[in-house]
Amino acid sequence: MKSSFIKKAASAAAAMAIALSSVITNASAEREILGYMGDVNHDNTVSVADLVALDGYLIGGGQLGEDCAYNADMNFDGRVNVGDLIILRSYLAGSRPVDVIYGEEITTTTTTAEVTTTTTATTTETTTTTTAEADFINAAVDDVEGYLPSQGTGNLVIFYVDFPDCRYSYDPTAEQVWEIAFGEEDTSDRNYPFDSMHAFYQRSSKGALDLEGKVFRYTAKNNQATYDNDKDALVKECYAAFDAEYDFSQFDGDNDGHIDATLLTVPTAAGDDAWWPCAGPSGLSDNYYVKYDGKMIGHLITGNAQIESATDYKNFNSSYLHEMGHCMGLPDYYLYTGTDTEGLHGIAGLELMDMDASTDFGAVSKYVLGWYRENQILTYDKSMGTKTFTLKNAQTDNGNCIIIPNSSDPNECFIVEYADNIGNNSNPMYKLKAGDGIRVYHADVTLYNNGWWTEFKYSSGADEFTNSNAGRRFIRLINDEGASYYTDNFYDVGSVISSSISGFNWYDGSGNQTVDPGITITVGDYSNDEYTVTISAK
Repeated sequence: MKSSFIKKAASAAAAMAIALSSVITNASAEREILGYMGDVNHDNTVSVADLVALDGYLIGGGQLGEDCAYNADMNFDGRVNVGDLIILRSYLAGSRPVDVIYGEEITTTTTTAEVTTTTTATTTETTTTTTAEADFINAAVDDVEGYLPSQGTGNLVIFYVDFPDCRYSYDPTAEQVWEIAFGEEDTSDRNYPFDSMHAFYQRSSKGALDLEGKVFRYTAKNNQATYDNDKDALVKECYAAFDAEYDFSQFDGDNDGHIDATLLTVPTAAGDDAWWPCAGPSGLSDNYYVKYDGKMIGHLITGNAQIESATDYKNFNSSYLHEMGHCMGLPDYYLYTGTDTEGLHGIAGLELMDMDASTDFGAVSKYVLGWYRENQILTYDKSMGTKTFTLKNAQTDNGNCIIIPNSSDPNECFIVEYADNIGNNSNPMYKLKAGDGIRVYHADVTLYNNGWWTEFKYSSGADEFTNSNAGRRFIRLINDEGASYYTDNFYDVGSVISSSISGFNWYDGSGNQTVDPGITITVGDYSNDEYTVTISAK
């Protein structure tokens, strides 16, 4: 990266043309200044804007071009990491001089007559990128073991299965199941926003994910008990039944050699003990791995969430939308230990990956899935002093969020969003209604390789890292301590969030939330479906 940049710089210096109109009487050598270390956004200055850009990159919210990445590697160790962030802060604080990037030596001349210098002016066109034109951010879940891509085309193979001794009370055709799973948006559908899995993901991802698939209706060869503890046998039986007539290689959307995701769904009467909905990487193996049309089976979902009737399939879609979140790499947000399994409490805690599983994904989910465009990620750092942001409705294509990274740990951050009770939040299953207003998440997106695959280190169930959920967690909701199921714990106009609020602190070395972030968030005006939010350094 570094040598490539220098080669480009040398070419630029060599291209400079200087024309002299008289005899040269004296000459000296100087070095052309090509730029500055720490100028991450390449605007030829080192400022707070570069700190924001580098913060955003370190927490996965942006990209760096080759030249920008060179400028960001301020300690010249070949990596862009928190060490460079520390150096940039010292530049801005004035405690360390900014390192200058020089080009080749160029000759300057002094003459006894008039010197005429010919220069070529370069015009840089500045364009304003609209939301529709901006690219989506990188998906952090790409580094997690998930075979269903969160961006582009994702594929789901559905086997709608029953048994000789356990049949469906309502038995839809494969075509009917396909329409329920992959049909287009229908806001008049009584199951909306679970009108279809395809439509739900289209809305939530702002079009980043296009879920497609195929449905097969199948009755197993043996009675249910044969498969209760051997689901792999039923999966292989289903694929074998249709392999001769269908090409399964087309269901590898990201070309990683795996069918993106497979859903094996059975009647509710099969019981929860063996068939409660769950998902995970397939463990199929015969000598190496079973393949169908050259593709291995990626993530496998099994469950007993059935379609109840031609007009009642909300639980079917919502249950498996949650499970497909796992196929993309998201963990459960509900808690695995203790008597209180709710991960995010109160009405502000409604989230598809929590126990509720009946509303939209929240800002943390969308952030790691890559469902924000680059200009929808707003970043705050204490060096910015006081700054006011505008938050747009998260349930629209314009929905954005504010990222507040912990300068001591770029994997830890607060994420602020404005959520509303429309769209994918319009029809929660159990609560009277989804609330609306500002909510703040505390997230730690540190990754961990367990020897088999990479996952989020502080996800629920990782008791050795989360201290049985009492310490660091992948996700928390600010101000949910003591919130009941129906507590409206959204923030509204005039609300002030500081370290006195439950959970609004960084983790200390023991995993306790005790470190004052040194900022205050004030919720400002609400108008035209937008909130202003002002963040101030203490």
